[in-house]
Amino acid sequence: MSINQVSTNPVATSVATNTVPAHHAAHLWHRPLTGNELRQCLRIAFGCTTGFLLCKLFGWNYGVFYTVTPVLLLGMVPVMNGHAARQLIASAVVCGVEVGLLGGLFGSHPVLMTPIAFLLFLYRFAAMSRGSLFLFGANGVLSLSIMLHFASYPQTDLNDLILNNIWASVLSVLIAYLMTMLIPDVEARPKPASAPKAPHRMRHEALLGATVATLSFLVFQVFDLRDSMSAQATTLLVLFPMHWNGALSYARKRAMGTLLGVTFGLLGQLLLYDWSGQLLLVAPLLWLGAMLFSHAHVKEAGGSGVGFGALTTLGILFGQYLTPGNDLVFSALYRVSSILFAIVVTLLACYLVHRLLNRFEATRFGY
Repeated sequence: MSINQVSTNPVATSVATNTVPAHHAAHLWHRPLTGNELRQCLRIAFGCTTGFLLCKLFGWNYGVFYTVTPVLLLGMVPVMNGHAARQLIASAVVCGVEVGLLGGLFGSHPVLMTPIAFLLFLYRFAAMSRGSLFLFGANGVLSLSIMLHFASYPQTDLNDLILNNIWASVLSVLIAYLMTMLIPDVEARPKPASAPKAPHRMRHEALLGATVATLSFLVFQVFDLRDSMSAQATTLLVLFPMHWNGALSYARKRAMGTLLGVTFGLLGQLLLYDWSGQLLLVAPLLWLGAMLFSHAHVKEAGGSGVGFGALTTLGILFGQYLTPGNDLVFSALYRVSSILFAIVVTLLACYLVHRLLNRFEATRFGY
């Protein structure tokens, strides 16, 4: 939870609509990559691997931030620009302030935190619905949900969590600029077209996203699911199309992407066996997986698809769970079951909220 350049209506065109006509699908998959698409694949693969290596070499905590954030940025923004950089960094800083103040005060009280979380999610989904600040809202929704959840545990070092998230965002921007400079496009990209939305549709999208995201946060708090970050992220990524049909389409692709990412992780674990702690061996495998899945991502040309789901799954597995004292086998199998369950439950909640909002003229989506 994107192949359009962030400008007047960034990322939102591909993620929110997520529409690639069915009769074009075969053509998209069988055509050769263009020069720009190949270079974007290389930027994603090298950017993801660079963030992973820096995190492991310097021993930074929360490796998932350093591995997945470059993927999100380079996958959503083909050509890095100042507007995207400002959105990502502002999102991390604002999220850090909110989690530090509100999470520190109310984080251990889910009942008090729930309405606060709803309001924080609401303005982010409203920003996503408008389009021009889609990246700010999307990154903020993911970071806020995960950080608020972890902030509720007394053993969590809140300052370490906030600082790692901010530093990962700054580092991802630097990596994205470096990749864009070293592997530039061969030709100019067309600017994405933006279509205005009716106010009742924007209200529907903001309320749908905020409601389901709050329910997700509440469930993970009540059931103490501290080791299900990938499932938690999935419940939010499913909402990025911001309407029922888009969520249903994305959920199928996310499930397929998860299976592909987990399968690659398991094969990599079997190949490495006892050498899974050797960075010189792990890094080429991560690069290869990121290159393969980014190839699928740009071929789909639909933003949040199978390739992007596989990329984020791969980033979570390698960034968070592959350590010298741990392996991917249990983590990968647990990821599959938890993500598939999360998809089903999130779709059910999304459908019910969608039907409820469509009953009122002020929040009617249109279908």
